[in-house]
Amino acid sequence: MPKIRENYKRIKQFKPIQPIKQRGHPITLGTLGLPAISSAQARRAGTYNFRHLQSGFTLIEILIAIFIFSVVLTTIYTSYTGTFRVIDVTESQAKTYRMARIAMERILEDLESVYIPEREENTKSGEESFKPFQFVGEDREIKGRCADTLRFISRAHINLSGQEQDFGAAEIGYYVKENGEGEDFALYRIDRPVFEEAFPSEEETGGFVLCERLVSVNFTYYEENDKVVENWDSASDALKNKIPKMVSISLEFVNSADPETPLRFMTSVALPIEQGYSW
Repeated sequence: MPKIRENYKRIKQFKPIQPIKQRGHPITLGTLGLPAISSAQARRAGTYNFRHLQSGFTLIEILIAIFIFSVVLTTIYTSYTGTFRVIDVTESQAKTYRMARIAMERILEDLESVYIPEREENTKSGEESFKPFQFVGEDREIKGRCADTLRFISRAHINLSGQEQDFGAAEIGYYVKENGEGEDFALYRIDRPVFEEAFPSEEETGGFVLCERLVSVNFTYYEENDKVVENWDSASDALKNKIPKMVSISLEFVNSADPETPLRFMTSVALPIEQGYSW
């Protein structure tokens, strides 16, 4: 206690520093070396410095800024991905349209060149006869979807052997197989010089792929009285040595934009009338 009292007495002996007047304005140690300013100016400067030191962002302002940034970033990302999605769909559909056009043109050319042998006159009896020809279309299904086949004799033979030998009329055929990479089908075209009774089985890979990404393949045939049939066999009793008046082709492709609604392409070709519908 005595030591505390002694220290207290020593403190009381010190006198506070008196302000120094310079040109009528008091100057303290805090303002020494600075231009003289009035008390009002000093108060304003002190207030400004205090407010400046206390300025900053509140938590709500930071959260609002983060929210706005997230909205802007999400909008940009959505537009970016949407643009590339549209580009991918457009390219896929363009590829499908190109395949459908090529396949249809090939089938139409083959059917328009369908071959019927010329009539031969029997010199003894004087009656006309002809060699039998083949035009066979079968209505088939794979997994409940149309996968028809068609075979006929045509002059639209494509020589891919590199040899100059010309077979003239050849067997042209179309058959469908499942694509090993997915649920879609592939349409194959066969081209061989001799019409064979046996059609390529599902295990065989004869011919070449005409188009892929198919959902269904359907051939429809029209008789002389415009009756529509799904099968045709020129060797049967009802259709012996006859060809249809017209063949309708329908190809359905996978639609990447809407898998439930496939892209459908249809066309019809009238077979050569001058060759005759029947003999």
